[in-house]
Amino acid sequence: MIGVGLAATTETAVDTAGRLRDAMARGVLSFPLTSFHADCSLDLDGFRAHLAGQLATGPGAVFPACGTGEFFSLDEDEYRAVVTAAVEETAGRVPVVAGVGYGWAQAARFARIAEEAGADALLVLPHYLVAAPQDGLVAQLESLAARTRLPLVAYQRGQVAFTPAALRRAARIPTLVGLKDGHGDLDRLQRLTLAAPDGFLFFNGASTAELQARAYAGVGVPAYSSAVHAFAPEIANAFFAALRDGDEATTTRLLRDFYAPLAELRDRVPGYAVSLVKAAARLRGRPVGPVRAPLTDPSPADLADLRALLTTGLALVGAAP
Repeated sequence: MIGVGLAATTETAVDTAGRLRDAMARGVLSFPLTSFHADCSLDLDGFRAHLAGQLATGPGAVFPACGTGEFFSLDEDEYRAVVTAAVEETAGRVPVVAGVGYGWAQAARFARIAEEAGADALLVLPHYLVAAPQDGLVAQLESLAARTRLPLVAYQRGQVAFTPAALRRAARIPTLVGLKDGHGDLDRLQRLTLAAPDGFLFFNGASTAELQARAYAGVGVPAYSSAVHAFAPEIANAFFAALRDGDEATTTRLLRDFYAPLAELRDRVPGYAVSLVKAAARLRGRPVGPVRAPLTDPSPADLADLRALLTTGLALVGAAP
């Protein structure tokens, strides 16, 4: 028999899953950057200004303090400040899904902070360092779910890759509502979508997700996260609309002339998946500051290439630099 607490938590998970499903159909999933001062201390006012600008462009949901938001570099007090600010700035307009990670015990500490801050759900980032068997991946989610009332979205990337059998087991957790995929293995992903229960959420979390958006949609996963939205929402929203409306010419032009060159630039240096996004935001006058170590800001040559590519992308969608 389900107790009152579990029943209430399960109802919340169902409601949140419904909000996220609607959000994923309405717009890109935005992963805001965490702003730092020049000395790498937290710039909360800068974060609020950056997030307000993101919200004004109509994302489906926001995911603060995740990979693009440099979760790995935040202490618990900084994390609390960032998630609280995200909830306050969002003011219920779209779901707020905060990142949590490391082992389940530490993830549970961050989960409590996010719950107290008013987040709607949690994105469970890959655990720290070690490889683990499928039973362990499921147990990690079970252990975290037992310690928070918030709905969970699992993130498979790096050392985390679920089999269909493991996902079936994990999906029995009443508060696990979805899976973000960062591997891009479409055969495996198709098997996972077929193994999951009805209503389970999936979205594309590959690096520069737009490059694989058409392929993911082909296996029933049309929703995706967009790092580009953090610095050029005009481009991200134009691509989303073109893909949704079946505008193949615009979709292909943006992929060929902007997204593919961006991915090539990203692949030059480890960590550029975040560093380039932050640098591009700075080029557009956003108050996001530098990245924290061990990430490094782009070299002058790479920054020049990024500036030229950003100019090209904005011109493609008729937006001002």
